[in-house]
Amino acid sequence: MNLMTNFTENVSSADNQQETLISIGGSSETTRETPFVSRHYLLGVLKDSTKTKYTYRISQKGIDYPKLIANSIISYGNKAWIYKEGKDRDVYIVEFSRKVLDGVTIKTFQNKIDYIKGYSDAEGGICKSNNVRPYIYFCQKNYQELVELKEFLQELKISSGKIHNPSKRVDSNYWRFYISTKSHKDFVSVIGSAHPNKSRYLRMMI
Repeated sequence: MNLMTNFTENVSSADNQQETLISIGGSSETTRETPFVSRHYLLGVLKDSTKTKYTYRISQKGIDYPKLIANSIISYGNKAWIYKEGKDRDVYIVEFSRKVLDGVTIKTFQNKIDYIKGYSDAEGGICKSNNVRPYIYFCQKNYQELVELKEFLQELKISSGKIHNPSKRVDSNYWRFYISTKSHKDFVSVIGSAHPNKSRYLRMMI
């Protein structure tokens, strides 16, 4: 039995119920058969998350990406929950304990690759049209995080442009930088994406 299909819905009978809990189950054998991402990838993904006192919450349109995150966490031996936000919206939230990432630090090249991939899937932008020049960029309000990200990319021989503020009038604390066109192919082959939609668009760029 594949864990990706082992989801059951527990719908409250209350008329004002706003979230549907999708419980996840499966054996350790099942989780090993399922694609998953590393904890270092999750560190990058957290740039687009919210948190409570004890948990992280990641919201996405469509269920495929939340399933990937949840299955990955289960493969570590931890628990995760997926909620459908509202009855008529195609928005899902995956929630998991903050303890999952306790003690996780970025040390190796593979750690950095996974972290950049997660960061890109959460806060990166890519071209989704054949009518414009292809691009890959990162954006964030935390300037120092982007400085660190550029340093990691440089270590991986992936070139990028200057960190800049697109519009001080709109937001003086918003920062962005682009991956150099000459490094697009290297970015796709070395970093890539685990996101179902973004990975498809990245493959179209090479």
